[in-house]
Amino acid sequence: MFKSLREKLGNVLGKFSKEVEEETEEVVEEVNEDKVLNEKSKKEEKAVEVEKKEEIADEPKEVEVKEKKGFFGRVKEKITTTSLSEDKFEELFWDVELVLMENNVASEVIEKIKLDLKENLTSTRINRGGIEGIIKETLKESIEEILDQEKIDLEKEIEKKKPYIISMIGVNGSGKTTTLAKLAYKLKKKYSIVIAASDTFRAAAIDQLQEHADKLGIKLIKHDYKSDPTAVAFDAIKHAEKQNIDVVIIDTAGRLHSNDNLMMELKKLERVCKPDMKIFVGESITGNDCVEQARTYNEMVGIDGIILSKVDVDDKGGAAISVSKITGKPILYFGNGQRYEDLEEFDKQKIIDSLEL
Repeated sequence: MFKSLREKLGNVLGKFSKEVEEETEEVVEEVNEDKVLNEKSKKEEKAVEVEKKEEIADEPKEVEVKEKKGFFGRVKEKITTTSLSEDKFEELFWDVELVLMENNVASEVIEKIKLDLKENLTSTRINRGGIEGIIKETLKESIEEILDQEKIDLEKEIEKKKPYIISMIGVNGSGKTTTLAKLAYKLKKKYSIVIAASDTFRAAAIDQLQEHADKLGIKLIKHDYKSDPTAVAFDAIKHAEKQNIDVVIIDTAGRLHSNDNLMMELKKLERVCKPDMKIFVGESITGNDCVEQARTYNEMVGIDGIILSKVDVDDKGGAAISVSKITGKPILYFGNGQRYEDLEEFDKQKIIDSLEL
């Protein structure tokens, strides 16, 4: 998982750390030159220190300790700790930024990572021997914060209301219908379920969903091809109410996020059926496209949670890192295979581990 990002990021961070180290060594050389020049005036320096001790003899101890450090103490501090100029940081960070962009990390996320690194490398003094560690730890903390959205326990939410209505939304080809089947498989272990075939724009979608429903032993509510999708969802909800079923899962048409007419149809379904959980299903391997789709869906109809499909074949990982930050919504699950069992609860630590941070 995320092999391309892991390898390229590892390489560029090593280079970045080395360049920062080299830049700080230049500062140290300048300090050491000053030290050599001042060796000639050791006696004068000692005399000055003696005078300072006499002058501050009656001052608080903490001031005395500070003054005792003297010139050579300060030189030693500069040899082991230093900071980087903002201009130099901008120059050195470019390669890191390029790798993040190439691996579909959203610009807002890159900016967050950049600001955090700049803060730690330019505004505070750092130990030269630990530069690489500081860079990796800062990056790890940045990604943890980016992924740190309030977690939703779907099963706890289901316990609050009956029937609990879940709407699955996303574009064609994102794995939405298969993901719906995986979610139904997971939930049917504890709850009774009915599925609504509200993707009436494609006859194949209804047939595909019927296949899944038959394999899972779950009731499917469907109408004819080109029927009103909202009517299908409404009938499924009424069926659940009558039969005392716990969960209704609605499969919606894979509307392009840029198609206003189709989005209006989705808004109608959401308005009439009032789903309790709107889950956006995005294809992880589409990277920035997935993130932009999620952003638009969230702005137009609102989403509550995210499932990323095909994470197991995602070489870059930009969508997984970026989509929560952009929408402000949590990732609920990762789809990581073709079997019904292959729906894995989201764990941000697995992303951190996969990047070897």
